Amino acid sequence: MFFGPLPAREAAGCILGHSISVGTQRFRKGRVLSAEDVAALLQEGLDSVYAARLGPDDVPEDQAASRIAEAATGSAARAATAFTGRANIYAETAGIAVLEPARVDELNLLHEAVTIATVAPFEVVEPGQMLATVKIIPFAAPRDVVERAAEIAAQDGPLVRVAPFEARRVGLVMTRVDGTKDSVLAKTEAALRERLLRLGSDLGGSLICEHDATAIGICVAQLREQGCAPIMVFGGTAIVDRQDVVPAGIVAAGGIVEHFGMPVDPGNLLLIGRIAEVPVVGVPGCARSPKLNGFDWVLQRLCAGLGVGRAEIMRMGAGGLLKEIPTRPMPRSGLAAGAKETPAPDTPRRPRIAAVILAGGLSSRMQGGNKLLADLEGKPILRHVVEHVLASPARPVLVVTGHRAEEVQAAALAGAAAPDGLGFTHNPRFAEGLATSLVAGIRALPEGLDGALICLGDMPDVSARVLDKLISAFNPVEGRAICVPVVGSKRGNPILWGAQFFNQLKGLDGDSGARRLLEQLSDWVCEVDAGEDAVLNDIDTAEALAARRLR
Repeated sequence: MFFGPLPAREAAGCILGHSISVGTQRFRKGRVLSAEDVAALLQEGLDSVYAARLGPDDVPEDQAASRIAEAATGSAARAATAFTGRANIYAETAGIAVLEPARVDELNLLHEAVTIATVAPFEVVEPGQMLATVKIIPFAAPRDVVERAAEIAAQDGPLVRVAPFEARRVGLVMTRVDGTKDSVLAKTEAALRERLLRLGSDLGGSLICEHDATAIGICVAQLREQGCAPIMVFGGTAIVDRQDVVPAGIVAAGGIVEHFGMPVDPGNLLLIGRIAEVPVVGVPGCARSPKLNGFDWVLQRLCAGLGVGRAEIMRMGAGGLLKEIPTRPMPRSGLAAGAKETPAPDTPRRPRIAAVILAGGLSSRMQGGNKLLADLEGKPILRHVVEHVLASPARPVLVVTGHRAEEVQAAALAGAAAPDGLGFTHNPRFAEGLATSLVAGIRALPEGLDGALICLGDMPDVSARVLDKLISAFNPVEGRAICVPVVGSKRGNPILWGAQFFNQLKGLDGDSGARRLLEQLSDWVCEVDAGEDAVLNDIDTAEALAARRLR
């Protein structure tokens, strides 16, 4: 790849290296310069530009990022469409992030053009939380490097996955010694239940007995027979040896002691055992408190179906110093057991993008029929649009009805039950124009969104991939708060609007209002290449429908 100053007349097909103003337009860096762009540059008297010219063995940044991210993405995770050389990988469900740091290092040491950043191994993640981001540093990467990076990301299974939390019935045994208060036992049970509920599980049984190996063994066996797994044992006194009362009770129930002690403080005196396939944990006393401790890390993995043995426990030492000590400048007094489970407000996550499908028009150009109900390849035109939108990450999806509302809703569902995330709202002012449906849709959206895709119900060929590209490009912090698809140099629909503009959209009056608003907010607009094969055409006449049926 060549990068440097190029004569403007030779720059067609090259990638613009730095953003520049060209007349009233702003050409952003990364733009692939067209012949029309070159003409505009020369007209402005710009004889040279900094640009990148790719060679035959170069892979463009978005293609390279997508190739590596897709190879790295495992179960319960999803790779977003790449934009500006970045492809993010997101969790699809709550659980534990599973990855191999050695492979992350190997990939990052491969070549300076390729990088991947991930969350910490075994971090608790929520749906939509970012797990990893692949970033190609220059505008392209060597093809052999990209292929080797993809091999590293995929070898022995994808590099990044989520082990989902599974609903479990957990057993609890608590022992009494002289002086044990009922309030202590109640607090212990409450602390464990709170932890379990955050992980999607609950107590399946709770028993109290004397601090005696035989009594503990009977209780553990009873809970196992009731189907509880795993089983937690809180002793009335701390476990100080693998032959102490609690481990002896596990053995009395027919189990084995696998390991005692862990390099996490608080939590050092944790014991792990097993009866057949049921894990049994001797819980350290610190777990009676809701504060974060080593038991939380073990419990999280067990609830996600991950094995926890000697090797897993003894590898928790790096980062395992959780105890508040005099030299720690910021005490952890307010840190709760679930602190790792709820991402901080600035935790990277997938943007919360809804979709509004405008389907309330009169179809006045369709010669008496409603275009959205017209058959195309065995289903209504509107149903094609709904299926594409539902295949994207956008949620919720809201269909705005108006003219012939019941028939339009039936066409959107095409005989199926409405899936989660799909809803309808009616625009009683549909006869006044498209803008009224847009306003009705924005007003019906829930709070807490980052943005919304405004989709037209008569564009059946806009694929989920185009929608994914718009969502991936969306980043208000970097000035990309309105994302518009383009094919060649022609803009089209749908458009993704940032939530900061919702109030302005609600005030639109007239069908040209959105176009004027785009012009007013041009500094926030990002043009997104929809791809050479993308189709952004609407079907609003009988002739257009006939032509589409012939394709």
